[in-house]
Amino acid sequence: MMLSRPKPGESEVDLLRFQSQFLEAGAAPAVQLVKGSRRPGDAHPDNRDVVMLDDLPDLPPALLPAPAKRAKPSPGRPVPHDEDPEERLNRHDRHITAVLSKIVERDTSSVAVALPMPSGVAFPPVFHRSQERQAKPAASGKRSIFAQEIAARRVSENRMPSVEQVVPSLDTPDGAVPCETPSSKDRSNQLPGRSHGFHRPNLVTGKGLRSKAAEQEVQTIHEENVARLQAMDPEEILKEQQQLLAQLDPSLVAFLRSHSHAQEQTGTKATKEQSPERPSVPVTKEEPIMSACTRESRMGDKLEDKLEDKLQPKTPALQLPMTPNKEWLHMDTVELEKLHWTQDLPPLQRQQTQERMQARFSLQGELLAPDVDLPTHLGLHHHGEEAERAGYSLQELFHLTRSQVSQQRALALHVLSQIVGRAQAGEFGDRLVGSVLRLLLDAGFLFLLRFSLDDRVDSVIAAAVRALRTLLVAPGDEELLDSTFSWYHGASVFPLMPSQDDKEGEDEDEEVRTEKVKRKAPEEGSRPPPDLARHDVIKGLLATNLLPRLRYVLEVTCPGPSVVLDILAVLIRLARHSLESAVRVLECPRLMETIVQEFLPTSWSPIGVGPTPSLYKVPCAAAMKLLRVLASAGRNIAARLLSSFDVRSRLCRFIAEAPHDLALPPEEAEILSTEAFRLWAVAASYGQGGDLYRELYPVLLRALQTLPTELSTHPLQPLSMQRMAALLTLLTQLTLAASSTHPEPTRGSAESCVSAIPSSVTWTQVSGLKPLVESCLKQTLRFLPRPDVWSALGPVPGACLLFLGAYYQAWSQQSGLCPEDWLQDMERLLDEFLLPLLSQPPLGSLWNSLRHCSPLCNPLSCASTPEALPSLVSLGCAGGCPPLSVAGSASPFPFLTALLSLVNILVQIHKGLCGQLAAVLTAPGLQSYFLQCVAPAPAPQLTPFSAWALRHEYHLQYLVLSLAQKAATLQPEPAASTALHHAMALVLLSRLLPGSEYLAQELLLSCVFRLEFLPENASGGPEAADFSDGLSLGGSGDPQCRRGALLVQACQDLPSIRSCYLAHCSPARASLLTSQALYRGELLRVSSLLLPVPKEPLLPTDWPFQPLIRLYHRASDTPSGLPAADTVGVTARVLQWVLVLESWRPEVLRAVPPAARLARLMCVYLVDSELFRETSIQHLVAALLALLCQPQVLPNLKLDCPLPGLTSFPDLYASFLDHFEAVSFGDHLFGALVLLPLQRRFSVTFRLALFGEHVGVLRALGLPLTQLPVPLECYTEPAEDSLALLQLYFRALVTGTLRARWCPILYAVAVAHVNSFIFCQDPKSSDEVKAARRSMLQKAWLLADEGLRQHLLHYKLPNSSLPEGFELYPQLPRLRQQYLQTLPTEVLQNGGFKT
Repeated sequence: MMLSRPKPGESEVDLLRFQSQFLEAGAAPAVQLVKGSRRPGDAHPDNRDVVMLDDLPDLPPALLPAPAKRAKPSPGRPVPHDEDPEERLNRHDRHITAVLSKIVERDTSSVAVALPMPSGVAFPPVFHRSQERQAKPAASGKRSIFAQEIAARRVSENRMPSVEQVVPSLDTPDGAVPCETPSSKDRSNQLPGRSHGFHRPNLVTGKGLRSKAAEQEVQTIHEENVARLQAMDPEEILKEQQQLLAQLDPSLVAFLRSHSHAQEQTGTKATKEQSPERPSVPVTKEEPIMSACTRESRMGDKLEDKLEDKLQPKTPALQLPMTPNKEWLHMDTVELEKLHWTQDLPPLQRQQTQERMQARFSLQGELLAPDVDLPTHLGLHHHGEEAERAGYSLQELFHLTRSQVSQQRALALHVLSQIVGRAQAGEFGDRLVGSVLRLLLDAGFLFLLRFSLDDRVDSVIAAAVRALRTLLVAPGDEELLDSTFSWYHGASVFPLMPSQDDKEGEDEDEEVRTEKVKRKAPEEGSRPPPDLARHDVIKGLLATNLLPRLRYVLEVTCPGPSVVLDILAVLIRLARHSLESAVRVLECPRLMETIVQEFLPTSWSPIGVGPTPSLYKVPCAAAMKLLRVLASAGRNIAARLLSSFDVRSRLCRFIAEAPHDLALPPEEAEILSTEAFRLWAVAASYGQGGDLYRELYPVLLRALQTLPTELSTHPLQPLSMQRMAALLTLLTQLTLAASSTHPEPTRGSAESCVSAIPSSVTWTQVSGLKPLVESCLKQTLRFLPRPDVWSALGPVPGACLLFLGAYYQAWSQQSGLCPEDWLQDMERLLDEFLLPLLSQPPLGSLWNSLRHCSPLCNPLSCASTPEALPSLVSLGCAGGCPPLSVAGSASPFPFLTALLSLVNILVQIHKGLCGQLAAVLTAPGLQSYFLQCVAPAPAPQLTPFSAWALRHEYHLQYLVLSLAQKAATLQPEPAASTALHHAMALVLLSRLLPGSEYLAQELLLSCVFRLEFLPENASGGPEAADFSDGLSLGGSGDPQCRRGALLVQACQDLPSIRSCYLAHCSPARASLLTSQALYRGELLRVSSLLLPVPKEPLLPTDWPFQPLIRLYHRASDTPSGLPAADTVGVTARVLQWVLVLESWRPEVLRAVPPAARLARLMCVYLVDSELFRETSIQHLVAALLALLCQPQVLPNLKLDCPLPGLTSFPDLYASFLDHFEAVSFGDHLFGALVLLPLQRRFSVTFRLALFGEHVGVLRALGLPLTQLPVPLECYTEPAEDSLALLQLYFRALVTGTLRARWCPILYAVAVAHVNSFIFCQDPKSSDEVKAARRSMLQKAWLLADEGLRQHLLHYKLPNSSLPEGFELYPQLPRLRQQYLQTLPTEVLQNGGFKT
């Protein structure tokens, strides 16, 4: 029977079962155990237990090279024979099961029990770290404080007094310091006569050996080392030490020395701790008796110090303000190099030079002076560079934002925010080199803020949001835009986006622009955010998913009120950027829903005065303003807000109650009510929200009735004035919406459908508002003589006038009403309000203050701030607007613009009022203001603020000109200021900005080309022009060619001239229709209140030449040529109009340099090959060329300056020469234009081009000397200094290319310059010039052409009255004869020297 072997996993039960089966089978065992006797004297030869295995070799196979183990016990440890093997195995079993199975209780019978000491307190004393034992931890490793304390107690309990302790200290001699007597072994280890004492080994500890063996081996090694050192001299010791140190690693040497010093310090401290336990004897003043150990130890220290001085250079000792104590936390090992920061600060060095230093800022963002000395408790000193200087640099603040401590990150962001705010406010001025904002953005500050928004700590998020608001939202911008919302078209603003990044036109309406935004989105999405932020900060931020993160902060983290307001301010700034940004804010998932639900609830708990703990579920005015700014971006956005976000119910909720009934703080309630009115006014600007008017009609009437009462209370509150103005603006838009007639559609079926939508507001619903507004106007006009109260009214008076204008405009469009009603009401308004107002002296003071508040008259008021960045647009109103500015408290612009708007509407409807209302145009302040605007002066630089301010100023100027045009049409006699108004219209046409296309079109139609605005035509202007030409030119000429006749013909052709300019200078049709709908109040066609980006004015400064420039470009692009009829007609009309302006409005063309005007005249010849042959064209060009060559204009002709619209004048002149050589056929007027740039004061490039590359022109340039438009001296003086040109002159003369009968003018010029060169005796001339002069003189002397030889040698001076153009000496002057005698004799003989 085969029994199976045990398998893995079988238990003891299975083994027992196998054993029982084996015993039942009765089989022979495979192993036989024989137990021998181990008693002494046993007969068995083998005293061991023998195990016999069958079929096994006698010796086991050698598996390892190690020797076989010996099983025989050692003689010293006999094995007891009577011991049970099981007990023996259990005793030697070290497995964990043996430990856990046998738990023996500790015997505590002999342990003394110590009762706790009685204490007077209820709890045992607290163990303090300062009570920790300072002994060195055991070698086994670091032990806990508890273990060290327990071990110390055990040692103190088991300590026995030593021999040295029982010896009384009284045996010590007087005056000696007690010292422990060294043992005999220590005395034997001391070197006799040496300075070293070796009491114990310092490095060898015996760790790893058994306890007894360790002590013995360590002592043996120590004795060998001591014996070897005793046999060596100190010099040998020093030498061996140096060799050993040279071989060892310096870090290892430093470790050994620190280990030795630590042991010495431990021993010294232990000695000090033990010394109080023994009574001590004071040291006498006599020579103290020192023990041998002390003396030897000191000598050893001296030797060690000498060795260290030789090995290491001397360094100054570190002076710490405190003594390090090991009781301090983590001060077990003192690292002196890390304690340098605890030293006193080095003295502040005063700057002795003008060298620039790094800017440092305080924790409030203030710029600290380099030499300011501040106390250290302010926290402005740190351990970085320039530790003695107070403050933090931008680099250090950036480094601090990456700290692991959240408080430090928040502090750094707060300081950076303060720095940005102060920089935008202009506090740094010129104290810093460069722009702080530009430096921060280049360093990645924008993305640092974006990364900080992703922080998990609320304080860091709050600091990042505040810094982001400080960076994006310039202080003062929102206040300015809010305060001017109720101005004349004040709700329409320019987008705050960079102009250079907007490369596509803004002519499309909102739908087209929205589609373009969607097409551009993938392209911009492929660009990295840093690249986008480099050109546009807002686009770069939006590319980093800023909106979802802000939504998360609002929705999930629920921050405090300040963070909520900061986020809303950032969102408002993003919405003002562009239509694209507004759409992204609107479409961000759950963002607008969160804002409307959380911060514009319809029900809330009453909020008292004081700080609000949370803005959630509390109405917030900033949230309402965000909705208003979003609605201003486009019609579709406004419709979505009203329908999808239930804004209608919010408007009803916040408008239905007066501000004092809203259960909110008074200031917040006023602002919330104001923003609700403004949001409704924006929606009404698109013709939306009219259904709310029927619901809230009683509320609006009640609010309107209370206005006179509120205006009578003093002092007037600015917030209340803004709310009143917003209410009046809302009523103005609703009144315009009540107009039942719309202009005929001009854009197709889509426009027809829009115009056919009936308005939800009827005329009956708004007809009763006028009496209430008139009472408000009457109340405000009473304060006009009081400037302080008048300025406090703000935009309220202007809003009243704008409402009346819209009311009469809508009334006059009601087809079912009698016109006599509104005409009589206008006369009543004139008698009751306007005539008394116009006669008041305070109104004259408003006209007089126009010049002081005008941006045009004060260009520096619109200068950009030093911190202005092209990638981050802001209006730059950090410090507020001064009182005497366009937006200041004393500005007359809002009221006067509203007054002129009302007057224009009244005159347009009731023409019989024109005579009385035209008195506005005669105000002296207005006349002086226009004179200063027309005067030649540099235009303000086009910045975001200047564009905003100039737009409002241009509104006033346009309304004045519109009234002047109506007055000039209705009055038979021209007014004295008609010419001034015409000049103002011409200047304004070249300054209007994008968004004012309708105004430009109206100026072209009404003022610019009206004969009534050219009084010179009827007052002897043409005759005066002829008389002036006769005095300056001195010739009568053909009467048909005179300037007077040309001006008369131009005045007769004014309708054709206007048609020409309307065809070539009118704005694009799409932008024109958008602007027209805005200015004419066609609400259903208004697509957006965001104006186009003001990159540049609508028309260039040289707009009178614009049709001619377009012809030139068309001719360049059309090789076959243009139709002759169109070319001649357009060119003639342009030249006629330019002649009128040059003659009667020269100040208008002063903005165009004379060189640019010359280039435009040259384009007449480059347009077509036959155009210049037309008689009318030649007469006009000749007249304009004569004006250009007048003595007062000619010095301003500069051809080396950059010209607008022209890349290079030399290139234009080169093509002009090619054209002249090809098609001129010697035309004299063509030649005069060729000769004009060849004057001596102009660049030599033009003369080199003619005499070098276009020498064939000389054959056809036959303009007589008498027809030269400029004096001949302009070509001959001063002497030519270009050697290359002189050689070309001489070659052209000698070769016969240049002859007097072909080109008399240039012949005289060449002879004059060559003669001056060959007889020049300047000693400073170079050798090359001297050699060329001598060679040219020899060749001139040897000329075969006697006439040319005579001219070159006998030239005297220029004289255009002579046929040759110059005078000759009858004989050579003596100086020239003497100079000729210096020539070689053979040359003189060959030339036949004659005098």
